[in-house]
Amino acid sequence: MIFKKKSTINCGGKLLDLSTPVVMGILNVTPDSFYVKSRMSDEKEILNRAETIVAEGGTVIDIGAYSSRPDAVDIDEKEEYSRIRPAMALVKKHFPDVFISVDTFRSNIVRQLYEEFGCFIVNDISAGDFDAQMIPYAGKTGLPFIAMHLRGTPKTMQNNENCTYEDIVAEIISYFVQKKKQLLDAGVTDIIIDPGFGFAKTLDGNYELLAKLDAFKILEQPVLVGISRKSMFCKLLNATPDESLAATIAGNMLVLQRGANILRVHDVKEASDTIKVFNKVKKYFE
Repeated sequence: MIFKKKSTINCGGKLLDLSTPVVMGILNVTPDSFYVKSRMSDEKEILNRAETIVAEGGTVIDIGAYSSRPDAVDIDEKEEYSRIRPAMALVKKHFPDVFISVDTFRSNIVRQLYEEFGCFIVNDISAGDFDAQMIPYAGKTGLPFIAMHLRGTPKTMQNNENCTYEDIVAEIISYFVQKKKQLLDAGVTDIIIDPGFGFAKTLDGNYELLAKLDAFKILEQPVLVGISRKSMFCKLLNATPDESLAATIAGNMLVLQRGANILRVHDVKEASDTIKVFNKVKKYFE
């Protein structure tokens, strides 16, 4: 059977072309993200980071103000908005043509940003499960939606119960079959799938997911992969995030070969170069 994957995402009338893979550059406005060098705290740092993402070939800037690592501090909605709104304003003003995604699971954050700045891509680690109003609001406004797989919460996701699967790939695909129907029924037509590497997954689970990523083509939606400098490399190599760039590059090439459409990364140039090499060689193994 041939599955036809959706190749464009409509963001307020502007089309994000995913017929060839693109890079999403991470812009964190958090004091406690797991990768220290990704933390931006003032206007100069935010603008420098955005400029670097664009200059190095990033197509999407992903702005996040709530760290979802297991031991991160839980902040309230007011604090999250106070961090993310200035960053959004700066990027919109200085880089009006770049696609922006907002990494949040709170519909009120999305609503406030949408009312002031217009369309962007919602990047929700809970796929709408943490906030019952998120999916209806995305459907009402026509916002593109990244749905990530997660069991539990950031604080409980690495519990044994949440990381145990009989068949990790089949169970996550089954989750997304139901999630896709929920999104479509709510009026969300631009859907991106994120398998959630590092979220409620064991070390071996992450690598099985990576090896079998091409199974997600059955969903006929673009696939985003975020493995940049994650613990799946650090634990395997007994390394720190600072020491995990080479492993990230290797992992990104593997997921590109298995159908990834978006690479969510800290290191934009390296990811862009990886895509260029992949695009050059892929015609010979198709």
